[in-house]
Amino acid sequence: MKVLIAEEQDEFAEILKGLLEKNRFLVDAVHRGEDVFGAVLNSEYDVIVLNALLPEIDGIEILEQLRRLKITTPVLLFKSGADIEDRVSGLEAGADDYLSEPFSKREFLARVKALARRSTNYVGAELTLGNLKLDCNSYEISSEADTLRLNNKEYQLTELFMQHPHFIFSTEHLLQNVWGQETDNSADVVWTYIGFLRKKLKALRANVEIRTVRGAGYSMEEMS
Repeated sequence: MKVLIAEEQDEFAEILKGLLEKNRFLVDAVHRGEDVFGAVLNSEYDVIVLNALLPEIDGIEILEQLRRLKITTPVLLFKSGADIEDRVSGLEAGADDYLSEPFSKREFLARVKALARRSTNYVGAELTLGNLKLDCNSYEISSEADTLRLNNKEYQLTELFMQHPHFIFSTEHLLQNVWGQETDNSADVVWTYIGFLRKKLKALRANVEIRTVRGAGYSMEEMS
């Protein structure tokens, strides 16, 4: 598996690079925003690790340009002291995951591995529910109206819901299965991502909805 790290500080880039290489990843590192495009266009990566505060071109702008170029490589965006607004902006720009620096090496490695599994799991697989189709290889969800790309957490939630329609998942279950044991996120992050998905279902004119079951959790169901 091959990872591209885009980080301005040489020393920090080398720390991340060394950690990944110890875990059998092939790693390239660049230090300027404009160098990301040259690297991505000349090599194939399974994951891109992108600092949101790169010089000249910031990470958000890079991310938006990559998505406009139809480059769907999973992106882990990170930023020092990122708040909820930073996270939301990054995810809406097309990031698959977001870390606030400082972060633990263990969590960083776990998140990169989770994104890298996208390149090996579910190749060619597709889930359907109502008029929706979920491409488990490209992370795209589509209907007759449009096709939209999901970020990593949106995809994991959607996959879980579509594999088990009508099943009511508690907030705790979703936190455990999508964000994992090491998360410091609260129930608010689940509510935020459910909101993201509902907006996308509306844009797709889906005949499927995510229903809130008071005191119990959430389920995905076809509309009657």
